[in-house]
Amino acid sequence: MFSQGQLIFAVCFFIAFVIVMIFAYRKDLALHKVFYKGNYKVLIVFLLFIAILFVIKFFFKR
Repeated sequence: MFSQGQLIFAVCFFIAFVIVMIFAYRKDLALHKVFYKGNYKVLIVFLLFIAILFVIKFFFKR
């Protein structure tokens, strides 16, 4: 499906991408702590909302 050269390029690209993302995240870590404080609360509410939808679907299906 893919040639050996394409697979080698994909692996090298992925490794380089992950390394650049790690450096970028570490550089912006101080900003993340300031601007995204309390972000976990939004995630919890979102997951709770999805769970409630599944519960409603389960009970009204019967």
